[in-house]
Amino acid sequence: MKTPLRILHLEDNALDAELIEATLSSGRIACSIRRVQNRPDFEAALAAGDMDLVIADFSLPGFDAMTALELVRAKSPEVPCILVSGSVGEEIAVETLKSGAMDYILKGSLSRLVPAVQRAMKDADDRAARRQLEEQVIQSQKMEVFGQLAASVAHDFNNFLAVIMGYSELLALESGSPVQRNYTETIREAAQRASGLTRQLLIFSRKQTFQAVVLDLNKVVQDMDKMLRRLMEESIELTIIPGKDIGRANADAGYVWQVLMNLVVNARDAMPNGGKLTIATSNVTLDASYANEHNGVTPGDYVMLSVSDTGTGMTDEVKARLFEAFFTTKPKGKGTGLGLATCQTIAKQCGGHIGVYSEVGKGTTFKVYFPRVDLPLDTSTRHMAEGALPRGDETLLVVEDEPTVRELARTVLEAQGYEVLSASNGRDGLNMVHDRHGSPIRLVITDVVMPHMSGKVMTDSLKTTYPNLKFLFTSGYTEDAIAHHGVLEPGVALLPKPYTPATLARKVREILDN
Repeated sequence: MKTPLRILHLEDNALDAELIEATLSSGRIACSIRRVQNRPDFEAALAAGDMDLVIADFSLPGFDAMTALELVRAKSPEVPCILVSGSVGEEIAVETLKSGAMDYILKGSLSRLVPAVQRAMKDADDRAARRQLEEQVIQSQKMEVFGQLAASVAHDFNNFLAVIMGYSELLALESGSPVQRNYTETIREAAQRASGLTRQLLIFSRKQTFQAVVLDLNKVVQDMDKMLRRLMEESIELTIIPGKDIGRANADAGYVWQVLMNLVVNARDAMPNGGKLTIATSNVTLDASYANEHNGVTPGDYVMLSVSDTGTGMTDEVKARLFEAFFTTKPKGKGTGLGLATCQTIAKQCGGHIGVYSEVGKGTTFKVYFPRVDLPLDTSTRHMAEGALPRGDETLLVVEDEPTVRELARTVLEAQGYEVLSASNGRDGLNMVHDRHGSPIRLVITDVVMPHMSGKVMTDSLKTTYPNLKFLFTSGYTEDAIAHHGVLEPGVALLPKPYTPATLARKVREILDN
C-alpha cells in the first residue's frame, strides 16, 4: 500500500469528515486527504488524477454517491471507491457494490473503515501487479514475433549489404576525383548505417552474435570520428574528449559502435537549432552507495563513455519510459523507438549499465559504464581501420553459395596477393581440397549455412584429413541459427556479415599468422 495514501473525500459535513480522518489516523493509515463538498469540485479533483482512493458520503445536496461512483468508474476506473452513509437499506447497499464500490460502511460502524481501506488498496495493488505481468507477457510475445521477423530477413539483407559495402569500399580506392570519392563514401556510410539498423534489430531481439574482445574505448571513438562528424549539422559543434590512461573494456566492438551511434543521433535530433555535443571517456569507480541507488549495478571499476548535448532535454515522464521498446518522441517515420532500448540491452550484456541526467531546456547526458578489465588488448582491435591492408601469397579457398559475396571475397583477397579458389557449397569445397595438386590450401573461408553440405559438416570432414588446415566461418544468419550448426564453440573463428574488405583482409591475415 502506498504511503502516504492520497484520499479524495466527498463529504459536506465537517464533523463527519473529522471523524473519518481520526478513524484512519487511529488505524495508522498514513494519508493525505483532500475534501470536496460538491460535484464541480469533485470532478475537478478527478481530472487532476492525483488520488489513490475515493471515500464518498452517500447523500449530499444536489449530488449523491451513486453519481460520484459513476464518475469515478468513467474517469479513473482503477481508483477504488468506498461509500459511507448514516443509514441505508440493504438493497441500496447491494446495488452500490454491484455498481463498482469496494465497500459500503455505515457511519455508526466506522470500525470497519480501516480494514476496508486496507483491503481496497491490497486489491488495487494486486490488480496493478496483474496488469504489469500481463503487459510483460504481451511484450515478451511481441518481442518473440519481432525477433523471428528480424531473423527471417537478416541473412539475405546482410548478404546484400556485404556486397554494397564491399564494392563501395573498393570503388573508393579506385576513384580519382574528390566528387567520386565523396559519392562512394556516402554509399558506404549509408550501407554501414543500414547494417547498424539490422544489427540493432537483432541485438534487441537477442538473436545477434555477441563477440566480446578486450578493447580501448578511445580507439573505438577515434575510428568513428569521421563518420560521426558527417552526421552533424553545421550548427552543431562536436567535441571529443578522450580520457587519459583509461582502462580497457571487455565488449563487442560492433555493439559499442551501435551504442555510440544511437546516442549521437539522438543528441543531434535533440538540437534542431544547433548546440554542442560532447563525447568523452574516463575511468570511474562506482561505490556501494551508487549501486544501492541504481538497480542492477555492481560496485567496482568501470570505463565510462558519455554523450552530452545542450538540446531540449527530457521531462520526468519521458525519462520514465526512456528505455521502453518502441517508445519514441520523434515524429512518425523519424525513429524506430529501439535505439535506447538496444543501448540498454548492450550495456547489460557487457555487465554494465546506463545512467541518464536531463533537464528540460538544458540538455541531456548519457553515461554508459563498461566494467574495467586488466587484460591485454585483443590483437584484432589494435589496427582496425588505419594503414595498408596486410598482404600474403598463401592459397585460400572461399566457399560461399551467394555468387556476389563469393566474387567479392575472391576479388578482395586476390588484390592482396593471395591465390584464391572458390566453391558454391560445402560438397564442392570438400572435393576441391581433396583434388588439389598445386600449392596446399592454407585457409578455408566458408559460409555456415549452404545447400547440399553446410560449412560445419565440410570443415569437420576436412579436419580429420588435414589437421593443419585453418578455417574462418562467415554468416549473415542470427545467433540461434549459427549455434544450431555448432559454430559458436570456443576457439572457432567467425566473421559476421556484412563485413568490409578491410575487415576480411585483416581477419584472414590474423588467422594465418596465428
